[in-house]
Amino acid sequence: MDTKQRFINALDLKPVDRLPVTTHHVMSYFLKHYAGGLSTEEFFEEYNLDPILWLSPVTCNHSNGEYMKDGFIQNSNWHIEIEVLPDNKYLTKRFKVHTPKKVLTMTLQFNEYTCWMTEHLIKDKSDIELLAEYAPVRICDAESANESALAYGNKGLVRSAIDSFDIFGQPGCWQDAACFYGIENLIMETFDDSAWVHEFLRIILERKLKYVNSLKGVHYDLIELGGGDASSTVISPTIFNEYVAPYDSQIIDHAKKLNQRIVYHTCGGMMPILDDIVAMKPNAIETLTPLGMGGDVDLKEAKKRVGHKVCMIGGFDQGHYFTNSTVEETRLAVRKCFNEAGSGGGFILSPSDHFFDAKPELIKAFADEANKCIY
Repeated sequence: MDTKQRFINALDLKPVDRLPVTTHHVMSYFLKHYAGGLSTEEFFEEYNLDPILWLSPVTCNHSNGEYMKDGFIQNSNWHIEIEVLPDNKYLTKRFKVHTPKKVLTMTLQFNEYTCWMTEHLIKDKSDIELLAEYAPVRICDAESANESALAYGNKGLVRSAIDSFDIFGQPGCWQDAACFYGIENLIMETFDDSAWVHEFLRIILERKLKYVNSLKGVHYDLIELGGGDASSTVISPTIFNEYVAPYDSQIIDHAKKLNQRIVYHTCGGMMPILDDIVAMKPNAIETLTPLGMGGDVDLKEAKKRVGHKVCMIGGFDQGHYFTNSTVEETRLAVRKCFNEAGSGGGFILSPSDHFFDAKPELIKAFADEANKCIY
């Protein structure tokens, strides 16, 4: 069984020869500081992990006067200007979005690990009307995506994500809204102004469905939806079922009609909403974050409850077993995951989201032991 077929069978809950083992995005920080500057493709080969090719080529509707500049889609009513602000510690960029009615601003900071937001784009509730009226819609560059997927062949899985806001965002509707407005503010508005939150989410959903429409005929194997702001360590099951599931389930349904597989990504708590996530009918769920990584997932219980309905991806505590354990302890942790969630297939072993610092010998032990988990 080649690598792609092994991935696809696991996603489709069909038999596999051995446990698929991979990781989420390969972080440049790890490659630079621990892997001697390997490329992502070289990383998968060096560590004997099942490879993933991440693609997200986007384009715009040139016939509507849209154009690409600085990596963003712009038009005469939506022009993005980037200003580098002075800061003694972090690279700081303010993005000014010029519209006919108002200038919106968003600020990001960057370090070697990642980036984060210090100023949210939406500050007044009426600002969402500017998104609806002026913001251009990003669409998949199908020709570029298919060309890359064809060249990749059966080396591994081809993954992408439901498109988010140009400057900074997340695949899920609720999660994108949280990036626009701030998660604390958004949660409070579910109590203070529920109608506004639903209108906000409707605007975001409409844009994302247009992106999904552009995925027809695109040869992706798996597309990510969701994000950590919908985890049960951030919001309640009540909020999830009123403000997350009704919108993201429409994206899942629409994508599946176009023969695209969806993985729902919830990096954080999942157990109180596990059945609610699966009720949206994704093909897979991740990241199955264990207690030691700030989540709450009991792999054995999760497998029992939903493992016959969806593929499960993740479940491994990389915080400990990639940094502070012995090789044997890492191997035992792999076996524990396999014993708890591997029965009958439908499980892809992976760290529960990104890792930055890690001992190469522990990653190699992780992969080697997983390769020995035979069905």
